[in-house]
Amino acid sequence: MKPTTASVTEPTAAERIRSVLARAGSLTLTTDGHRYDLVGLHHVDGTGQVRLRLPADSPLVARAVCAPRGALAALLEFTDVSPTSVRARVRAKVTLSGWLALTDDAEDGAGDGSSLRLDLARATLEAGADMVVVGLDELVLAEADPLAVEEAALLTHLVDAHEDMVARLAQLAGPRLLQGVVRVQPVALDRYGITLRCEYARGHGDLRLVFPEPVRDPAQAGDGIHSLLAAAQACPHRRRTSPRP
Repeated sequence: MKPTTASVTEPTAAERIRSVLARAGSLTLTTDGHRYDLVGLHHVDGTGQVRLRLPADSPLVARAVCAPRGALAALLEFTDVSPTSVRARVRAKVTLSGWLALTDDAEDGAGDGSSLRLDLARATLEAGADMVVVGLDELVLAEADPLAVEEAALLTHLVDAHEDMVARLAQLAGPRLLQGVVRVQPVALDRYGITLRCEYARGHGDLRLVFPEPVRDPAQAGDGIHSLLAAAQACPHRRRTSPRP
């Protein structure tokens, strides 16, 4: 049975992958014994297919053209890093494997360069100790979180301009989780809620605070946070939290 909106408290693995791809500025590509660190040379189309825009004389383009049947086996890795200064900033790693093939430059808007597309065969999401293989159909049907691209700006603004609000959000954790805490910082934000990282002298733990209703766009993120604080103040014994080790 499909979960109701009220029962969903966080993005699916497929949605998380699409969000990582949407906000990633760089990737690492491994193929044919060669490794490339590519910055600002990729984009993701509406179905989640990764395309690379490269100079026409790029060795990678030459290898793709000379590969059997014009398709070069490749592994693409994306690292999702928290925009805020917290311990263990790597939140997730996305790995895509498949074949790189040359596309029509005009179709992909590559201009004077060349464009390669990744025909995806396998997609995985690694978060902490968990690794999930996501089905290709599921990935195509999923969408990036509406806050994904603006998440970094929203979180850094919260830290820089609303330290008092972060402190009030931390109080929702309750005395047990806050015992011995040395710092609390927001580490992730999506349409369903915000995650705080509670740091201790040794180790850290995450606290998930779920919005009463999912937000639809970045302009509503502040409303979601204010609703958490208002609900806690009105009825403190009914806090929607989800502690994480």
